[in-house]
Amino acid sequence: MLLTLLRERLRPHRGLLVAVLVLQVLQTAASLYLPRLNADVIDEGVATGDTALIRRLGALMLAITLLQVVATIAAVWCGARAAMALGRDVRAAVFEHVLSFSKAEVGRFGAASLITRGTNDVQQVQVLVLMTCTMIVSAPILCVGGVVMALREDAGLSWLVVVAVPLLVAGMALVMVRLGPLFGLLQQRIDTVNRVLREQLTGLRVVRGFVREEAEQARFAQANEDLTDVALRAGRLFALVFPFVLLVMNLASAAVVWFGAGRVESGELGVGSLTAFLTYLVQILTGVMMTTFLAVVGPRAAVSARRIEEVLRTPSSVHEPKSPAVPAGPGRLEFREVSFSYPGADRPVLDRVSFDVLPGRTTAVIGSTGSGKTTVVNLATRLADVSSGAVLLDGVDVRHLADADLRRRVGLVPQRPYLFAGTVASNLRFGRPGATDEELWAALRTAQAADFVAERPEGLQAPVSQGGSNVSGGQRQRLSIARLLVQGPQVHVFDDAFSALDTATDARLRSALARELPGAAILVVAQRVSTIVDADEIVVLEGGRVVGRGRHEELLGTCPTYEDIVASQQEVAA
Repeated sequence: MLLTLLRERLRPHRGLLVAVLVLQVLQTAASLYLPRLNADVIDEGVATGDTALIRRLGALMLAITLLQVVATIAAVWCGARAAMALGRDVRAAVFEHVLSFSKAEVGRFGAASLITRGTNDVQQVQVLVLMTCTMIVSAPILCVGGVVMALREDAGLSWLVVVAVPLLVAGMALVMVRLGPLFGLLQQRIDTVNRVLREQLTGLRVVRGFVREEAEQARFAQANEDLTDVALRAGRLFALVFPFVLLVMNLASAAVVWFGAGRVESGELGVGSLTAFLTYLVQILTGVMMTTFLAVVGPRAAVSARRIEEVLRTPSSVHEPKSPAVPAGPGRLEFREVSFSYPGADRPVLDRVSFDVLPGRTTAVIGSTGSGKTTVVNLATRLADVSSGAVLLDGVDVRHLADADLRRRVGLVPQRPYLFAGTVASNLRFGRPGATDEELWAALRTAQAADFVAERPEGLQAPVSQGGSNVSGGQRQRLSIARLLVQGPQVHVFDDAFSALDTATDARLRSALARELPGAAILVVAQRVSTIVDADEIVVLEGGRVVGRGRHEELLGTCPTYEDIVASQQEVAA
């Protein structure tokens, strides 16, 4: 998964990667050449008192060092550019793909997990690319080149390389094998913390209303403690790496000096060559250590890449047609023998439901909890696809329409409307950015929202907080209705969108809709009978089936389910 993700997403940035490779080769070659020059300075310059040679080789070492510095800086710059571009592209791909998900896919992953996968998981892959470009690319060159150069200096001490390198690799591998599973668990614990935090922020009023602050604090504390526990376990293992590496390096250096001293004394090895061999050994071990960093960040990045790919490779159950149709008509919505079942459910949520939503008429759907009302909305707006039957718009199956075209023709005010951080105007123009101020005010008047917007000193530029938290529930619903009116679809779908309105405002709003939208098809899903009493047709659902159709007066004498709903609401009102 990791290699597949990197291969696909780094292809557009291969120019930067080639530059990183070339620059890393240059700077590593410079690093390998400097100890050889230093040995010559000591053995041929200092030992013989040749000042001119010392100056000449010193100048050459300075020039090579400058080349190394420039190459290193350029390599880091190119590597950082490639890593940041990868992160940008993957985040955009995840976000774009998640937007295509139906409710089923969002429910399968969970919002908290999708947030983690689009942020923290992407960051782990990004860190791997950055470290690879800035460090790990040069590590193999440093190891191989260091071995070659060390053997050139003195083959008699090469057995120290044979002992030190496997020892370092074995110790690092032992740590990394235990780190891999911990990184997978760590990402899951981050998911849990995000989920708990998101639930508590979203349900803050419920938490306070039921005086559950201490219980929720304890729940978050437990999730946080679980995350901390895994992070500490991983951190303790990782903390062993550097002391172990330093121990091996220092022991190897001491061994080189110990065994090399005899060879220097016997004249088999020069002091400069011993110094160079010691430097090369440290470079070899440094290269091994840098390579093992891949084993540190690699497992976590691999887990993150698998989670990212899982999202990107999950197809939406709502597919965009290859050759979309274009309906021609005023906007007639038809449910024709529609059935819908959730995966693994014992019975369908909707069972052979049929009704029409005609232009210039209001069709209402009512029923008890669990009767399938929300599913009707999801199918009408194609947030889900039917299991059998068809939802038609002007005679064309909505599955054959382009999603963007369907959204322009069928607009929705959801049961829990959402306003985005910005202004009243920016929210109203969400579906039609080019709408004029006059059109916005006209929509606000129809939605019975003009008065409270006009009372704000900023008017249309009045600020709106994220989620519309600085306005009341009724104001939020009316602004959402106005947003739909500005968009101007052919079919208006209201999913219990009047529930937060008082009876008088509800009546004025319905009257204004009938007056301002004489040719529009209106589908109202409601629980309150007073909202739908004037509908041209009321569809009564029970257990996913249509048990009654007609006007309010007709259903009172022919549909027991509707009579029970009316009677129960009258008792509550009384």
